[in-house]
Amino acid sequence: QAQLVESGGGLVQPGGSLRLSCTASGIIFSTYYLKWYRQAPGKEREMVATITSHGGTTTYADSVKGRFTISRDNAKNTMFLQMNNLQPEDTGVYYCHAPFGEIWGQGTQVTVSS
Repeated sequence: QAQLVESGGGLVQPGGSLRLSCTASGIIFSTYYLKWYRQAPGKEREMVATITSHGGTTTYADSVKGRFTISRDNAKNTMFLQMNNLQPEDTGVYYCHAPFGEIWGQGTQVTVSS
């Protein structure tokens, strides 16, 4: 059974950093194009970053460019989202997503507040 599990969320002050992880099982991880999404309270889910199967190409939402970095370790079936200089508007539930098969994780909460 295909599964994605996020971890690494938490409460952080503005300007702080967090590193999210997304660990996969039940799929051939190295063949999957993957994405990070987030959903703020009362807002629609939005795409944050994407990464190709071997990590050669990445894309970012304008709102996170220069602050967030997406990466992956195919040997560990894990994708990462390094988030620096976090701001209150980055608060939300962060999800990893595999478009092939429409696989979603359960999400991890990120709260940026002083």
